[in-house]
Amino acid sequence: MTTLPADEALTSRADYEAALERLRESSRAYYGDGDSLLDDAAYDGLRRSVLAWESEHPEDVAPDSPTGQVGDGAAPVGDVAHTSRLLSLDNVFNAEGLVGWGTSVQRRLGHAPVGGYAFDLKMDGAAVAARYQSGRLVQIITRGDGSHGEDISHNLGQIDGLPEQLPVPATFEVRGEVLFTQAQFEAANEIRTRHKADVFANPRNGTAGTLRAKDRPYRLRMTFWAYGAVELDGQAFLPAGATHAEILAAVAEAGLQTTAATPAGLHVVNTLAEVQQGIDEIAVMRPNLPFGIDGVVIRLNDAAEQAAAGVGSRFPHWAISFKFPAIERQTVLEDVVWEVGRTGVLAPTAVLTPVEIAGSTVTRATLHNPADIRRRDLHLGDTVIVYKAGEIIPRVQAAVVERRPAGAQEVPLPMACPNCGGEIDRSQERWRCAKGTACALPALIEYAAGREMLDIDGLGKTYVKALVDSGAVTDVADLFALSLDQLTAASGSAKRAVKLAEQIEAAKSRPLSRVFCALGVLGTGRSMSRRIARHFGTMDDIRRADALAMQAVEGIGPEKAPVIVEQVATLATVIDKLARAGVNLKEPQEDPEAAGQGPLSGKVVVVTGKMAGPLDSLGRSEMNALIERAGGRAGSSVSAKTHYLVSAPSAGGKPSSKAVKAEELGVTVLTPEAFAQLVADYIN
Repeated sequence: MTTLPADEALTSRADYEAALERLRESSRAYYGDGDSLLDDAAYDGLRRSVLAWESEHPEDVAPDSPTGQVGDGAAPVGDVAHTSRLLSLDNVFNAEGLVGWGTSVQRRLGHAPVGGYAFDLKMDGAAVAARYQSGRLVQIITRGDGSHGEDISHNLGQIDGLPEQLPVPATFEVRGEVLFTQAQFEAANEIRTRHKADVFANPRNGTAGTLRAKDRPYRLRMTFWAYGAVELDGQAFLPAGATHAEILAAVAEAGLQTTAATPAGLHVVNTLAEVQQGIDEIAVMRPNLPFGIDGVVIRLNDAAEQAAAGVGSRFPHWAISFKFPAIERQTVLEDVVWEVGRTGVLAPTAVLTPVEIAGSTVTRATLHNPADIRRRDLHLGDTVIVYKAGEIIPRVQAAVVERRPAGAQEVPLPMACPNCGGEIDRSQERWRCAKGTACALPALIEYAAGREMLDIDGLGKTYVKALVDSGAVTDVADLFALSLDQLTAASGSAKRAVKLAEQIEAAKSRPLSRVFCALGVLGTGRSMSRRIARHFGTMDDIRRADALAMQAVEGIGPEKAPVIVEQVATLATVIDKLARAGVNLKEPQEDPEAAGQGPLSGKVVVVTGKMAGPLDSLGRSEMNALIERAGGRAGSSVSAKTHYLVSAPSAGGKPSSKAVKAEELGVTVLTPEAFAQLVADYIN
């Protein structure tokens, strides 16, 4: 498969007709069984290309072009007439597009809006209309072509947020979005796996297929969020001239869940600048929401101004969707490579045809474990859906089975440990080398000796391998018991052995945070090790902590805490050996009066690129430690809450994506040299 680039140029009538057919084919698949043949970014890019061609050749626009129809003409229409038209929304993709929409609205009104703008989440699900009579849910209808929809009332009783009986005897039609929350999506795929059905590719496609399905031997829970309402059967329900915010308040008072109740809420502001600020804040929230969104919906809040702005054939002119960059794309699974982690776990990684997701090029993604690979029925050469949110590692969600090449083979699973060739422990979903940590011991020791941990200069891969192969080192603590003869044998030089011995002796005085990080505890790295060490102060207190006490450390939740506690317990012998060797197991404590002070107190700092000047020797973890020492908090991505971005100018003069984002949000960008001056007193 070749991933379609955004806004692919159409140069001929033949290109145009082929693009129309691709749009129709993808829409038919999506509305048929929920499996779209194009991801959102590719679909939007193709659609923009068609619109551009139609704008340049208005006389040749196909009369049945999907761009002129609600649901792109592929949504099942059904025979139920809507109370009033249920339209789609037009899209913008950046701040310039939002400003352009605002200019269009002002032109239609003849003045700037006075009733404000209301904005909330654009849910990534399926639009429906639900009719209540005297408080009882009597019918659910899809959007269809906007005039007529399909009756899907067989879903009564399986949609959270859409109760069958309201606490008030109201008659009205509520409109909103049905979707799978992430938890519901995972539960749905577990149920489908038990029934030998294919897993859903993603929550959005799963929702589309589930709403229309009538003959399944199981039911899947979904969730509804209301974003509007209209009156039904001539019964009064809404206040006269109600604003959008007042409509949602009336719906909520009647007992229904609205978009105002989401973690992002509903906001009414006076200017588009305030809207853009809210959009930026929601973009930061996106990875942590319990359901998928693909943008933000902005509306005129005032009903009279909505009416004055009017509607088109497909979209209301008084509302717009601000779409976020795709965090989900389709590409090809070229290969799967297996690596053994420091604890002996076999980790599969997908090798992908390069694809851009959320502003970065992705070539690899996680596959979790062998059982997960089989559940997802993955084959080499499959077109797969890859998901990436925030700064997390991308993951493969599912295969697009319709695009599977003939003769494609299942992803092969290892018969022996890919690192040592030994036996594999298959007793759990996460396979491990039967040797456990001993299999990956050289990698663990090399990691522990690294600059940001014990900082044993000169103890590289070659010497580590020699020490492990000789049996002199079986764990991290053995490093501190090595004799000059053992170091000489490993390094091949008595002179080098003396230098290594000096470095190992110096490593005994490293702070607890570095020693703890050197142990390679699952779920911890440099930043988390610093937090744990500062919170508890001593290794003894860390060892005494139970899961509840561990959760008191910033960033450790109920899932990670017991894993860390268990890992520390299994390392008891190693920790005891460290103590006997005289290794420091305490963390220097901050002056209580100075805690929380410093030039970065209360500020979030993001670092990108290679440092220069006084900071040129510092890696990312050391920069994060410097930020914390100066009273700040290290961030991973630029947002409206970021105070400083530390970024070196690029050699080619082109700013990084983080620098561009910082400029858009008004975040102060500092060169490494300027930042070094700001925190000069805290540089070790």
